Amino acid sequence: MAWCVGPVNVEHHRSISRMAYTGTASTFRLNRGRSALYAPSPPRWKRPVQARPKTRNLRTYATQVELRRAVFVVVSGPPASGKSSLAPGLAAELRLPLVAKDTIKGALMAALGVPDIEASRRLGRAAVQTMLAIAAASPVGAVLESNFYRSVAGPELERLPGMVIEVFCRCDRAVAAARYHARAGSRHPGHFDAVRAPDELWNDDISEPVAGGWPVIEVETNTTIDEHAVALELRRLITA
Repeated sequence: MAWCVGPVNVEHHRSISRMAYTGTASTFRLNRGRSALYAPSPPRWKRPVQARPKTRNLRTYATQVELRRAVFVVVSGPPASGKSSLAPGLAAELRLPLVAKDTIKGALMAALGVPDIEASRRLGRAAVQTMLAIAAASPVGAVLESNFYRSVAGPELERLPGMVIEVFCRCDRAVAAARYHARAGSRHPGHFDAVRAPDELWNDDISEPVAGGWPVIEVETNTTIDEHAVALELRRLITA
């Protein structure tokens, strides 16, 4: 049943019928005196959406496809053989985190202090263990950069949870020694570079690859290194 109070104003109802919807549920516009209705704007969910072109970094995608399992690239070699120059480029090429022993050791020396060379050696060993633990926690693997002692490094690297590939920096001892002495003044004094004996720095335990049964790439580092060529060889081994 419909109820009506007072007289019905027919003109008023005609005016209301000419109200135009402006696009929202609560907003109307009264268009008295005009014969045409305003066309309503379509709701936002009905408006056509312009597709944005999606670009893909094919190089990153290809690397992710290659790294279906964790890969650990071990950059080894004696002091001043070019490891710290080569490792960052390989990490960037392979999209892997870089974990460097000297970076960790520098933080430990700053926090704990280094009163003598024996303390420096202990912090060096602690830095290696920290580096291995950080790398092992990475689900994709890592690039590890350090001077590894063959007598102890083999079992430690074998425990890494993934594929291991060693990149050994082969450098003439005279070239490495010249680099070592040139950089000695720019490094943290806790390294005690000036007092270390040559036999500690360049000996058979450190001047050859660890070669624990994994692939080994030897890189001649007396001159400029072609990082891209090394990265291509690494990709070949990873996808073989």
